[in-house]
Amino acid sequence: MEIGFKSSKIRRVKIRINKIVQLFRHSCKRTTCSHKFLSCTQENTTLSTLKSNLLLFITAIIWGLAFVAQRAGMEDIGPFAFNGIRFALGSLSLLPLIYFQRKSRPSVKKINRKNILQAGLFTGLMLFGGASLQQVGMVYTTAGNGGFITSLYVIIVPVLGLFWRHKISKLTWIGGFLAVLGLYFLSVTDGFNLAFGDGLVLLSAFFWAGHVLLIGHFSKKVDVLVLAALQFAVVAVLSLVVSSFIETTHWGNIQAAALPILYGGLMSVGLAYTLQVIAQQKARPAHAAIILSLESLFAAIGGIVILNEPLSLRIGIGGILMLTGVIVSQLKIPSPNNKAKQKTGHCTNKVKQ
Repeated sequence: MEIGFKSSKIRRVKIRINKIVQLFRHSCKRTTCSHKFLSCTQENTTLSTLKSNLLLFITAIIWGLAFVAQRAGMEDIGPFAFNGIRFALGSLSLLPLIYFQRKSRPSVKKINRKNILQAGLFTGLMLFGGASLQQVGMVYTTAGNGGFITSLYVIIVPVLGLFWRHKISKLTWIGGFLAVLGLYFLSVTDGFNLAFGDGLVLLSAFFWAGHVLLIGHFSKKVDVLVLAALQFAVVAVLSLVVSSFIETTHWGNIQAAALPILYGGLMSVGLAYTLQVIAQQKARPAHAAIILSLESLFAAIGGIVILNEPLSLRIGIGGILMLTGVIVSQLKIPSPNNKAKQKTGHCTNKVKQ
């Protein structure tokens, strides 16, 4: 009896051990599958991020070379006529995109005419101020200086946020100091005076910063592409009206400046804006800001290579300081809480980053 009791007890133990082994194998399979899924998700996320960063890099190149087009166009046509035609082309170039977007995505929210007209008018006026000051300033300065000084809007945006009680990080202040120091090397003459053209471009940077804040406010309420097309149309109309009063433009002037106008309208306004919209759907905001700030570097390179603009040691130091300041202002110091989360966080949190 004792032998039979012991053998039955041993069988029960074996059965339990087998069950434990089977459960362990099953859990290993599930863990392996989940790790495979997470690794695939991470690869897909990384690939989409790389594609977005590449599109933003192309956008920065297009926008940087646009300063070359703006500078070259001033040899044959007035600044307001140039802006009027190129923004009209930019507005028209977005219409097919809006049409196909609404055809492929019927769920896109319906347009509230009052809201979109109000948003288009306010953003258009701010954009008109920035584009006009910048374009007039480009008559008296180089493409490189124009690109570097315009990029200051990236630092001005958080500074203007102080009026809305937004906090500014230490790196933003450091970046701002470096940018101001770079501005001194670029634009301040021996008599401690700011060059006229650079001063106009500097004023335009404040309008660009205000435009960014307005876009951030209205983009949550209206269709972004419709808003873009409408604000470009507002700039085109206002620029052509001003041009008719203070400039004399003939068809020959438009033909002579055709290439810069087409580049500024179709490439800089139409194509680059579309690439930015597509890319920023997947790109990280901090990465996007830093990559797009490289437009100033490409403006300087384009000015030197295409327009044969001079590059002195003083200009080089100023440009490096300004670009460094813009990039530093976009960096973020990780808080201790974020570091702890990264150390103890789950795999799903890493995928979402």
